[in-house]
Amino acid sequence: MGESDGTRRVWRRRAPNEPGGRQFRHEVKVTADEEARLVVLAQQQRVTIPRLLVSSALSRDTAQITVEQQRELLTELFAIHRLLANIANNVNQVAKAANSTGVVPPQTPHVYRAAFQAIGRVNDTIDQLSLGK
Repeated sequence: MGESDGTRRVWRRRAPNEPGGRQFRHEVKVTADEEARLVVLAQQQRVTIPRLLVSSALSRDTAQITVEQQRELLTELFAIHRLLANIANNVNQVAKAANSTGVVPPQTPHVYRAAFQAIGRVNDTIDQLSLGK
């Protein structure tokens, strides 16, 4: 998945390099059950286990959203972007038909209902971003 196939990559498995490197290291021992759960969570979020542990721990302290929540919100925003582009095209088609014939097409209420629903999704996503949900 990447720019060449028309999709956007919204995650990176490794954390970006730090100038001067990371100077501290922590070793965590876990049970087999905990390891299995960490592996599943890391795979779901497409991050390494150390990155999962650090982002989970630090996001709780600062009320930030986790990597998985960021990915879900970005996916929702991309879906909304595509939806709004389609709705804009539909509105233009309705306007063109109304201007050329003088008659409002029967699908007009559906187009506007879809537009208002998309606006609601935008507002919900903005609320989630601003509240850190």
